[in-house]
Amino acid sequence: MKVGIIGAGAAGLTAAYELGKFGHRVTVYERSPFIGGQASTFELNGARLERGYHHLFTGDDYILDLIREIGLENRLRYIDSTVGTFCNGRIHDFVTASDLLKFSPLNFLDRIRLGLVALRLRRTHDWNQFENVTAEDWILKNAGKEVYSRFWEPMLRGKFGDDYYQQVGMAWVWGKMHTRFASRKGIFGREKLVYPIGSFGEVFDVLADKILEQGGEICSSFSVDAIESGVNNGLIGLKLSPSPSSWTSPEPLKSSPVEDPLKQRSVVRPKENKCQFDAVVSTVSSSAFAKMAPHLPVSYKSKLTGVKYLSAVLVILVLDRPLSDVYWLNVADRSIPFVGVIEQTNLIDSGHYAGKHIVYLSNYVSTSNRLYKLRKDELLSEYLPHLKKINPLFKASWVQDSYYHKVDVAQPIVGVNYSQSIPSHRTPVKGLYLANTTQVYPEDRGTNYSVRMGKIVAQMLRQDLE
Repeated sequence: MKVGIIGAGAAGLTAAYELGKFGHRVTVYERSPFIGGQASTFELNGARLERGYHHLFTGDDYILDLIREIGLENRLRYIDSTVGTFCNGRIHDFVTASDLLKFSPLNFLDRIRLGLVALRLRRTHDWNQFENVTAEDWILKNAGKEVYSRFWEPMLRGKFGDDYYQQVGMAWVWGKMHTRFASRKGIFGREKLVYPIGSFGEVFDVLADKILEQGGEICSSFSVDAIESGVNNGLIGLKLSPSPSSWTSPEPLKSSPVEDPLKQRSVVRPKENKCQFDAVVSTVSSSAFAKMAPHLPVSYKSKLTGVKYLSAVLVILVLDRPLSDVYWLNVADRSIPFVGVIEQTNLIDSGHYAGKHIVYLSNYVSTSNRLYKLRKDELLSEYLPHLKKINPLFKASWVQDSYYHKVDVAQPIVGVNYSQSIPSHRTPVKGLYLANTTQVYPEDRGTNYSVRMGKIVAQMLRQDLE
């Protein structure tokens, strides 16, 4: 069968690869000039770096199995993680259970409460009991006001903003915690993370090569403008046009290459602006999908348009020395205008990046937020002074280079009873399927679950076609 796939991220490429195994002829359309979606990479100091920070947990079996299957197991590195929380003017380690007992912003009894809540979440395997309650209400009831206000509220507020943090469902927190617990050995074990040493870009390049070997095609820099159903004996039509990148920058990046890591031999251009397929899988955001397919029934479309998203705004700093000794630093101080400091070179040795130290400053904001509208130089002016709070020795002269990346519809708002609002992978239109981040639940979005979705939708499609 002839199958069209919209989007060359983890879900789209996995679906294409799985369908290609069974002889289906697959064409993947990607509006950006690169593949990999939110895990795509660019070149930095002779290495490739993710536009948005990425790692894997040891329990991410779907993508780890895929990496092994395509012959890249020897590129995986298993690394002890370092995690901290910035609160009350200093970094508090959160690597082991004993670190929790030293968390001085809480009194000893509240530290015990925080630990007991974490232990309870770890031992609870049925997430359905958290479906109809917000994270705020559940944590306040089970851990108390101090634990919530000093630890959880700043995290939720930073991640989802003032407008949405009180709406977040407890099931989302459960999913987030369980993913991290799965990377620990025992209750008191250290967290281990996994990183493909050639970057996620190498994984997607090899996956793209496999798709090409199967007879598939990948068309980059082409946007799908419309999906037409019921044409030519039940085929699904796609209207195409050249497109700009979905990752945007208000100004040219000083050192980031204009050309993308997508191999030239992997790129083809559509021969015409209309194509027809036996089936189509879309991996784009729900809002974009609703615009592409206006003929969808109102009941299904309402689930698509009911989703709210936040955008990811990322500043990447190239420093001549370390900022801290922590890889993943949660910022629980809301006077600081970013929510996370992810120091890549505390996970991967700085020698991999020609001796430079790589730091992401991350934010999730709405498109109406002031920070979303700032240019790169304006963000740097606002962000850099706050780094002295994290490291009092920090000076702007440490910054050797900087990059700025922004992507819309990055983080869905996951509220209570979220499972009832998830659109099905099989749309009401025969042969049309949807696989995007709003359908990852109760786990948080991530490459592992995108790979899982790609496999699931490919299997559904094969069953339906056959």
